[in-house]
This record gives sequence, C-alpha cells and structure tokens, in this order.
Amino acid sequence: MNYYGKAIAHANLKDFDAAKSALQSFEAAAAGVDPRRYMHTNRLVDIFNVAREMIHGEMKYHEGEFDDAFAHLRRAVELDDGLAYDEPRGWMMPTRHPLGALLLEQGNVQEAAEAYEADLGFNDVVARSGRHPGNVWALLGLHECYTRLGRETEAALIKPALDVALGRADAEVQSSCFCAMPLGEECCE
Repeated sequence: MNYYGKAIAHANLKDFDAAKSALQSFEAAAAGVDPRRYMHTNRLVDIFNVAREMIHGEMKYHEGEFDDAFAHLRRAVELDDGLAYDEPRGWMMPTRHPLGALLLEQGNVQEAAEAYEADLGFNDVVARSGRHPGNVWALLGLHECYTRLGRETEAALIKPALDVALGRADAEVQSSCFCAMPLGEECCE
C-alpha cells in the first residue's frame, strides 16, 4: 500500500515516470501476496484491486485521458462497494470522494452530486455500513454541486452540517479530494 500512496502522489504531481515506477512496484509486491490471504474479512487481492483502479484512474486523469480515468474510478467505486463490512474498513479512503471531485472539476456536476449523495447515505445506493454520513469532504463537494446546479434549497439544507464538519476538521478542506483543484480555482492547463 506504500507503493499505492506513492503512485497516487506522483500522479497528482504529474510526475508520471515516478507514478509508473511506483505502480510497477505495487504490482510486484501485490503479486507476491498469497491470494488466500485476508485482512480481517476481505481478501488482500480484493483490496489491491481497489487500489489498482484508483492508481490507474488518477494517473489517466492527470494525463488528460478523462474517459479512461472515469472508467477506472467508477470501477474502483464498484470494487469498494463489494468489499465485506469490516472495522476498520478494508478500504479506508472513500472512493467516491476522488470520483466526485474530479467529475466536478470537469463540469460533470450531476454525476458528482450523485456520487456524494450516495457516499453520505442520502439514498440507498450504498449499504448502510459503507456510508460516510457527515463527512466533511463529501459535504463540501455536494454543497458545491447543489450550488452549481441551482439547487439552492438543498444547498442551504446541508450548509449547517457542512459548517459543523468544517469546524471540526483538523486541516483546511478546499475540495473533496486532494487530487482535485480547490473549489473556485480553474481546472486544467
């Protein structure tokens, strides 16, 4: 997972050679893990599959290959949703946060809103144990989506929860994922 983190970081810094090198190291390390090995209730290979899709998704996104990127990120969401319930979670970072943030950055506001709504548990798309109610990252993204979509009433309804979550955050939160530009900044070169 160390190589996963490095690949994601390098992809976001647009250091694609280093990202590809970290991905290769990730693949080599993952190949050495017995496919029958579990971390609590999930097979490690299933967790690695989420990581792999996230790496490819963020690499493709920052390389400007948006269709491929979103295909990988959507697949990561599906795989994450398929993990067995566990505490701590088998996959710690909600996969819908980068999907939503990057969709929003590209102007796909409705799909981004749907990702955040599912993550927060505003509908029944995600099993209850996989939801992240009150999560500051998703609330910030969803509030921005509602504002851009002209859904002012819904934006106003979640604003108090967002304010509480922002007040409790131990870091300044400017988007729903560090993989995206801070809200209000222009995307892309």
